[in-house]
Amino acid sequence: MAKFSAVYFVALLVAVSGAAHEEHSRTKRQAYTFPDGFLLGAATASYQVEGAWDEDGKTSSIWDTQTHDKNYLIADHTTGDIACDSYHKYDVDVQMLRDLGVDFYRFSFSWPRILPDGHGNRINQAGIDYYNKLIDLLVANNIQPVATMYHWDLPQNLQDLGGWPNYVLVDYFEDYARVLFRNFGDRVKYWITFNEPLTFTGGYEGAYAHAPAINAPGYGRYLATHTLIKAHARAYHIYDDEFRADQQGKVSITLNVDACFNYQNTTEYQDACERQQQFEMGLFANPIYSAEGDWPAIVRERVDANSKAEGLAESRLPVFTPDEIEYIRGTYDFFGHNHYTSNYAIPYDGTNDPASDQKDHGYYLTKDPNWPGSASSWLKVVPTGLRYQLNSIATRYNNPPILITENGFSDYGDLNDTGRINYYTSYLTEMLRAINEDGVNVIGYTAWSLMDNFEWNQGYSEKFGLYQVDFEDPTRPRIMKESARVFQQIIATRQIPEAYRT
Repeated sequence: MAKFSAVYFVALLVAVSGAAHEEHSRTKRQAYTFPDGFLLGAATASYQVEGAWDEDGKTSSIWDTQTHDKNYLIADHTTGDIACDSYHKYDVDVQMLRDLGVDFYRFSFSWPRILPDGHGNRINQAGIDYYNKLIDLLVANNIQPVATMYHWDLPQNLQDLGGWPNYVLVDYFEDYARVLFRNFGDRVKYWITFNEPLTFTGGYEGAYAHAPAINAPGYGRYLATHTLIKAHARAYHIYDDEFRADQQGKVSITLNVDACFNYQNTTEYQDACERQQQFEMGLFANPIYSAEGDWPAIVRERVDANSKAEGLAESRLPVFTPDEIEYIRGTYDFFGHNHYTSNYAIPYDGTNDPASDQKDHGYYLTKDPNWPGSASSWLKVVPTGLRYQLNSIATRYNNPPILITENGFSDYGDLNDTGRINYYTSYLTEMLRAINEDGVNVIGYTAWSLMDNFEWNQGYSEKFGLYQVDFEDPTRPRIMKESARVFQQIIATRQIPEAYRT
C-alpha cells in the first residue's frame, strides 16, 4: 500500500506539474497574441509616395515649393516629384498589401490633386478618379481604407494666403472635407483629419523647419494650432450633421507623442516631463479629448506669463471662446497615435531668450546614449516608451479607443533588416502588455511604412519601408524585405513569433 501511494503521489505531481506547465504556456501564448478584432495595417502618405507632382491637373503643394525652391533644406537635395510613383503604380502597392495580408491601408489624399485652387470651387476629376481606383482596388481585396485628409501637403495657393495661421483655412478645410466625404465616404469608414500637427505646425516656427519653413518662433505654432483644431472640429461636425447617418464611419485626428522619462528621478525633472506631455500632446489633445476642453492649464499659464513679461498686450497663445470650447470638445471617435521613440526632458530656463515655444515650455529634449539607434538621429529604440505613452493617453483622456497610426524604424534600406524586425516585435510586445496587463483600449496598429519613400527634409537618406524601392530605377521596383516577411507572419498568426518573444 505504501508503494502504491508513492507511485500515485509521483503520478499526481507529474499531472499537476504538467497542468501548471500547460497553463503557463497558455498564459504566455495569450500574452503575445492579438485580441479578437484587432486591426493590423501599413501606411504611406501622398507626397511621400505618389509622385506625378504636376500631372493631371494637380497644382503645387508647400512640399513641392520646399523641395524645388529650398532644396538646401533637404538632406540629399532630392524631391518627391516621382517618389515611389504610386500615382501610376497603385495597383502594385495594393498587391504588396495583399501579400502582407493587412486588414487596412492608411494613405492620405493630396489636397492640391483634388482641389487645385485649394478651395471647393473647382474639383479636379482626375484626382477623384485616381483615389476612386485606389479605394475600389483596396475594397476588392478586402483591405479597409483608412484615409488621412491632411498629411502636410497644403496647396501652395493657400500658403500664399498665410497658411495655417490664417483662420480662413477653417472654411477652406470645410470645403475640402465635404468633397472627400461626398466622393469617398461610402467606402472609407476611418477618417483622420490631420496627421501629426506637432510636426507640421513646426513649419511656422523656423526657417530651417519642415515646409513651409516660416520663421515665426513663439507665434507660428500657436496660431496654426488654433486654426487646425477649429478646422478639425468643423470637419467632424460636418460628418456628424451630413454624412454619419448614411456612411456610418469614424472621424478623428492623429497626434505624435514621444514618451518622456524622468532623467534624474527628481520632482524638477518629472515636472519637465509633464510639460513635455502637455505642450506636445495636450496642446492638441486637450481641446478635443479632455472632459473640460480648451488648452491645458499649464500651457495657458506659461505662455500668458511669458507674453506679459515680454511687454505684449495680448498673449501669444490665442483664446478659444466658450462656444468654441464646447464645439471642439468631444470631436473624436478614436485617438490616432503615432509613436516612434522616447526622450528625457531637461529643465530649461529661457527667461532672457526671445519668444519661442521652447522658452514657453521650459525644457529641451535629450536621449540616453545607451538606447540603440537607427538611421535617424532622433529615433532611438525604447520599446517600453510605447507602453508608457499608451498608458499616459488612457489615463489623461478616459481610455479612448487608440489606433496606432504609425510606428516604425529607419535604416539605410537593407533587405536583411534585422533592426526593423527587432523594433517591430519589441514595440508590439510592449503594446500587447499595455492591452493585456494595463487595460489600455488599443484597437489597431499601423507599420510605417509600406515601402521606402521620401522622408521629408531627410529625402531618401533614411528608409522606413517594409519593401525596398530602387529610386535609381525609373520603374521604381519594390522588393520585400525580411521585416515584411516577419510582419506577414504576425498578421497571419495574430501572434508575435516565438523567436522574438521576451
